[in-house]
Amino acid sequence: MASTADFVWMDGEIVPWANAQIHVSAEAVLRGANVFEGMRAYWNSDERQLYIFRNEEHLRRLRQSAKIMRMSIPYTDEQFTQAFIDLIRKNRFTDNVHFRPVVYFDAGDYKWKPDEIRTGAFVLAFSRPPSAAGKAGIQSCVSSWRRNSDNSSPSRIKAAGNYHNSRLAYVDAKTKGFDTPIMLNDRGDVAEGPASCFMMVRDGVVITPPVNADILESITRDTLIQLYRDELGVQVVERDIDRSELYIADEAFFCGSGAEVVPIVGIDHYPMGDGKVGPLTKQIQEIYFRIATDKDGKYSKWLLPVYRDNDVR
Repeated sequence: MASTADFVWMDGEIVPWANAQIHVSAEAVLRGANVFEGMRAYWNSDERQLYIFRNEEHLRRLRQSAKIMRMSIPYTDEQFTQAFIDLIRKNRFTDNVHFRPVVYFDAGDYKWKPDEIRTGAFVLAFSRPPSAAGKAGIQSCVSSWRRNSDNSSPSRIKAAGNYHNSRLAYVDAKTKGFDTPIMLNDRGDVAEGPASCFMMVRDGVVITPPVNADILESITRDTLIQLYRDELGVQVVERDIDRSELYIADEAFFCGSGAEVVPIVGIDHYPMGDGKVGPLTKQIQEIYFRIATDKDGKYSKWLLPVYRDNDVR
């Protein structure tokens, strides 16, 4: 079932869900001509407080995507931030939230002079608790579909058009009885999942593909690298990963704003370690959620308070 909410922020105002519409002739509809972010707000049940996680970093990446697409953004970071807060408050969320600011090309020919076509923006927000896969782990596979090349449709751009590639890989994996697949780049090295970055553990070292391996420059990936090093004292190495290395890894997991931290317990029917969620994966999950909900106050710089429960009652 598709996610819905009571309200959407669209082109500067909050409107009822049913009234948030784009014409069928818009380039966003015809060609997927938009860039977007996937963001989270986390609910601290003890404080009854909601926090947007790493807001500044997401807005910076949104502007980087738009720059490569030669797309202007008609709103400032401050206006977007206020839109996030207003929308979350209007929907009266009191649990974890997944929201997406989207900047899109409207109707017209954007191929030659994109600055002459109207650019719009909207924000969708949904209640989204952690998935069950985060505890049990998933069975993955190596996809036969390759990740987009930087010289064709750069994965560094978080654009809707890139996710056709993602869907091909994901649907193919599901039809074969697997969950989220691992995608290789055109050089045959590990890239990422269809909508999340990849990390694995070998001999106590966390290994993840570098940002030039045709991956999205993930904010969650950056977060976990910092937390592994600073909180656990674990070495993190960013390097190319061969396909065969996947099968002899001790642990593996996907990470992203949508995925959060999803353990992988098997790849192509090869078990990861003992086939259960590994210790370094469990530890980083616990730390990530503790940090994102401001349970210890050490990373408050990453958190933007939205409201307390009694503010919307």
